[in-house]
Amino acid sequence: MADHAGEAEPSLMEKVSEMIHNHDGSSSSDSDDDKPSAVDTMKSKVYRLFGREKPVHKVLGGGKPADIFLWRDKKISGTVIGAATAIWILFELLEYHLIALVCHIAIVALAVLFVWSNATNFIHKSAPHIPDVVIPEKCVLEVVSALRFEINRGLAILREIASGRNVKQFLAVVVGLWVVSVVGSWFNFVTLFYIIFVLLHTVPVLYEKFEDQVDAFGEKAMIEIKKQYAVFDEKVLSKIPKGPLKDKKKD
Repeated sequence: MADHAGEAEPSLMEKVSEMIHNHDGSSSSDSDDDKPSAVDTMKSKVYRLFGREKPVHKVLGGGKPADIFLWRDKKISGTVIGAATAIWILFELLEYHLIALVCHIAIVALAVLFVWSNATNFIHKSAPHIPDVVIPEKCVLEVVSALRFEINRGLAILREIASGRNVKQFLAVVVGLWVVSVVGSWFNFVTLFYIIFVLLHTVPVLYEKFEDQVDAFGEKAMIEIKKQYAVFDEKVLSKIPKGPLKDKKKD
């Protein structure tokens, strides 16, 4: 009995020490997991264009639209680009008019459905199912509310710029409008819309593929722009009298 008890005591101590060792190991591993790795720290310090902190897919809103912009599904993205190209050729090269196109499509659709519905009496087949299309009131109100919010925000920005309080913002808007006017003089609305549409489906995917190189170049360009702006601000902008500053009253 004594020998048996002597053998049981070391085994119990071994189990206790093993439990303590496992607890220390798990707690140290947990503390290591809580600490950010060197790779994550380096990634957080890398310059991203426009101060971007999220992946490109998240910046584009995620979901199906972002998948189309980034060509996650090449068939759908190719179909969208192909349809846009066909519409551009139809309106720009063939000089088709929108009202005429809508009317012709409606005539063909109504004629096919009318003939099909009457032909079912002779061929003894079921008539085509024409669904009821109803625009929900909630959807319309949400769109109008969002549009109203964006218009009010744009008007507030224009008012802030016109007040003469921010010279930098004023110059940025003037340069942007001038660039848009120059580009608009080169192309008509349909061509300009098509170019923007194609850029939306090509620039994001190219940026995602070469984002490290683009971000490095963007960092150098931003440093140079800040230097030139500092010189311009010191010699020109600082000498321009600013509008009166008035505290905005909160409702």
